[in-house]
This record gives sequence, C-alpha cells and structure tokens, in this order.
Amino acid sequence: MLAIGSPSGGLFSSSSCNTMLGELQQLWNDIGESEADKDRMITELEAECLQVYRRKVEEAANAKARLHQSVAAKEAELATLTAALGELNIHSPIQAEKRSASLKQKLASVTPVVEDLRKKKEERIKQLADIRAQIERISGEISEYGHASNGASSSLSLDEEDLSLRKLSEYQTRLRTLQKEKSERLQKVLEYINEVHSLCGVLGLDFGKTVSEVHPSLQGTAIEQSTNISDYTLEGLEHAILKLKAERKARIQKVKDIVASLFELWNLMDSSNEERSNFSRITSILRSSESDITEPGVLSMEIIEQASAEVDRLTTLKASRMKELVMKRRSELEDFCQLAHIVPDTSTSAEKSNALIDSGLVDPSELLANIEAQIVKVKDEAQSRKEIMDRIDRWLAACEEENWLEEYNQDENRYNAGRGAHINLKRAERARVAVSKIPAMVDNLINRTLAWEDEKRALFLYDGGRLVSILDDYKLTRKQKEEEKRRCKGQKKLQDLLLTEKEAMYGSKPSPRKSNSFRKQNGYSANGNGSMTPTPRRSSMGGVTPELLTPRSYSGRQNGHFKAMRRLSTAPLNFVAISKEDSMSTYTSVCGSELGSPPHL
Repeated sequence: MLAIGSPSGGLFSSSSCNTMLGELQQLWNDIGESEADKDRMITELEAECLQVYRRKVEEAANAKARLHQSVAAKEAELATLTAALGELNIHSPIQAEKRSASLKQKLASVTPVVEDLRKKKEERIKQLADIRAQIERISGEISEYGHASNGASSSLSLDEEDLSLRKLSEYQTRLRTLQKEKSERLQKVLEYINEVHSLCGVLGLDFGKTVSEVHPSLQGTAIEQSTNISDYTLEGLEHAILKLKAERKARIQKVKDIVASLFELWNLMDSSNEERSNFSRITSILRSSESDITEPGVLSMEIIEQASAEVDRLTTLKASRMKELVMKRRSELEDFCQLAHIVPDTSTSAEKSNALIDSGLVDPSELLANIEAQIVKVKDEAQSRKEIMDRIDRWLAACEEENWLEEYNQDENRYNAGRGAHINLKRAERARVAVSKIPAMVDNLINRTLAWEDEKRALFLYDGGRLVSILDDYKLTRKQKEEEKRRCKGQKKLQDLLLTEKEAMYGSKPSPRKSNSFRKQNGYSANGNGSMTPTPRRSSMGGVTPELLTPRSYSGRQNGHFKAMRRLSTAPLNFVAISKEDSMSTYTSVCGSELGSPPHL
C-alpha cells in the first residue's frame, strides 16, 4: 500500500495518506474499478510521488550548490578586499562557523563584511584619485602648463590591488612635498614680481608688459588661470630682473653724467635756486646708491630727456655768454693763485683772453677748458704745498711779532704803570719766545722746501720767487741786522763813556731823550685805555729798514717784502760808506730798542 509522509510528520503523515487512500478505494469501489485497475492506478500514483520527491531533491541540491558558490565567491571577494585594503586584522566569519553553521548562515554572516569593505574600497579609491589629481596638477604647474606630467602619471597610476593605508600615506607625503615646493616657488615668484614691479616703477616701464613677456599668467588678468611657477618662469623672471638692473645701472650713470653737466653749467651760469629746484629729483641721485633709488619714475626716459634738454639749453646759453664765463673763470683762477701764492699762467690772462675771443682766433670753449684745467692744476698744487704754506704762515706771524716787539722795545714809557700795560708785557714775553724760534723755523722751512723740490722735481715758487732763495736772503739780512745791532751796542757804550767824561768836566744836564709825557713817540700812541699800541714807522737808515728785515704783514701787500728782499740781496750793504750823521741816526732808530730794555729771558 502507498504510504507518503513528511519526515517531520506534517500534512502528509502516514495517517493522512491512509485516510486519503481509503477514500480513493471507496471511490473506486463505488465506481466499480477492478482490482487490477486499482493496483495499476496505485502504482502510477506511487511513481508520480517519487518523481515529485526526486525533483525536490534536485532543486535542493542545486540550491545548496548555488549557496556554496555564493559563499565561496564572498570569501574570495573578502580575501581580495582584505588584501587590497590591507585590513589584515579582519578574520572571515565563515571560518569561525565552518563546522556548525549552514550555508545560508555563512552567507548571511559574510555579506555585511564584504559590503563594508566594498564601501571602504570605494572611499579609498576616491581619496587616492583625489590626491593623485592634486599631485598631477601641482606637478604640471611646476613642470609647465600643457606638458602633462607623464612621468608623474605613470608613477602614480592607480593600482586597485594596492589600496592600503601605506599607499595612501605615500600619496599624502608626495602631495605635501609638492605643496611645500609649490609654496616656496610661489613665494619666490612673488618676490621676483615685486622686484620687477619696483624696478619698472623706477624706470618708468610698463610692468604688465614686462611680466607678460615672461609668462602670461604673471599679469593676473585671467582669474581662472593660476600663477605659473615653473622653472622656465623663474629663469625668465631672473633674466628680466638682471636686464632691468643693467638698464637701471646704465640710466644711473647717464643721469650722473647729465647731473654733473647740469651742476657745471649752473655754476657757470649762476643759475638761481628756483631754477635748480626743478631738477631736485634727478640731482638727488648723486647722493644715493643704486639700492636706495626707489622713487617711482625717477629714472624714466621722460625725466632723463627733460634733463638732457636742460643741458642742451644751458649749453646754447653758455655759448652766447662764453666771453663773460671765460673772464669769470679767469678771475677765479687768479683768486686761487693769490691764495696759494702761485703766479697764474699768463697765456690766459684777462687781456689776452679778451683779445683772442674778439679776434676769433680761439674757440671760447677751448679757452674755457684750458682755464678749467689750470684751476684744477692750481688746486692740486696748492694741496701739495699746504704743509709748507702753513709753516710759511707761522713764520710770517713770528716776524710780525718781531716787528711789534721792536716797536715795543723802543717805547721808553713801556714800564710805566698804566691801564693795559700788563697786557703788552705778556704779549712781549710771548713775542720773545716766538722770535727766538724764527731761526729754527727758517732752517726747518728750507729743509722741507728742498725735500718738496726733490720729490716734485720742480722749484717751490712763492709769488714768482723761489722760496729757498727768499729764505736765504732773509737769513742774510737777519744776520746783517744782528751785526748792526752789535755794532750799535759798541757805539752806545762809547757814547755813554764820552757823556760821562763831559758830565765830569762840565757838569750834568738833563738827557733830551727822556720824557714822561704821553705824546706820540717812537711809533707808539695812546689807545684810549692807557696802554700803548705800536704804529708802523720807518727807520731813518736808508740801507737797513724794519720793512726790509721782516716779511710782509697780513694787511694785503702780497709780495712787496720778498721783492725788497731780492733787491736787498742783489745790493749788499756798505756800512763803511755810511756817514757819521747817518750812523747817529742809525743808532737812534735801530739801537733805540736796547735803551732801557729788560734782558731777554
């Protein structure tokens, strides 16, 4: 008999099958089926039931195979994702449930893990792609626009089999390095651009055009275009800066030449301060170094052309006033020569220069240049003569003190107590000290002058005469004066002896030389405060006078003393031919300084 039932004893249990089979047999009996037909139909029913079971078994086997395949695929994908993402700490839940869990349980447990890893993979790919895009963009900016960084693209090709954190860290490190390099390059580009802007401002050039020649992105006209920071741009900016600096240096030199000409012409033309102030911007360059010249437009071609035009205008004006300028510079040359006691060149004297200009034989410009050269030569020579000239001034000052001391010693009232007398006494002491140094001064001055002549291989001339000859004449005259003084002392002693004998024979009488009044006497006069001031006087002696024996004073005569010295040296004194009356006069004038004078300290 047919018995169909489920393993779990459900709807198709053996009791249910028996009940349904009983109902079927009752129906067959009612129908009147034979036993053979009943057996045949029951056999068919059993065959149909077996087919249904077999089909269900096959379906179940197929479902198991599919589930097993799905689980295996999930495991493989899980392993791939784990390896790609570097998630080595993730363990497959299938292995943990390998023995106890069914296929559906295994599949249910591994699916969320795989989905989570898929999301991580997508995020990781997105991160890496974003970083790679930034790296490629910055590499392109550094290398050059339009040149895709093929090397960088190949080295940064995205490998989906390696999406680990280590790979992400490498990308981030590379990106930070490039960002730092970009920042440094951008800072350098900005520094170069600022320097170019400053130089263009000083030179008056178009900044936009200058930087556009290096790279269009530097002008900043396109907002969507970033500043180019490639090596080519940096080299271009460096070259532009060097070119601008060279142009600045050339213009500075040009401006200095123009300003030098301006100053020369202004001084020649006696230009007013108002006229000069119009070019104060450009003249300030002379006092500034290259790095200090930052005023915009100060070296522009417009300013330079204006200054050049002013030079041309003054040059034209100078040509019309050349004669006046020549006379002016000649006067300045004579003033320099007078201060330095140098005889000026007579070839450009005022009379000759005037005649040459009027005749048209000489170009006034050449004549002016010749005078300028003479002025420079006189200044240089005056500088080399300065030390000796200072010694001459000290010698002349000592000679002036000597003249004053002689006048002072001839005053018989110099020791009278009066207002200001102590001042003259102190001055006399200082004068004696200065006079005592005169011989050493003269000898030292001669030695210095000879050394100068040996060094320069030229004679040291003072107002046209050789200084050594003048000093030698002075020494000779001074020696003659000293001899005359000694002779006067002997005559004075003899006269005193004769006076003593006369007084003893005829009686004493008052000396006509003594006086107590304040009348003008021996070249001194009262100066209002009771003291005595010396006034110039001449000795009655025709051969030896104080003016010949001492140098010129500072009163304005330039070379009278030395001319007298030269005359004196060519005509030596003949003391034997002096008459007796002249001897007495000489005694009164020259030896008067010895009467009543205190001994020299």
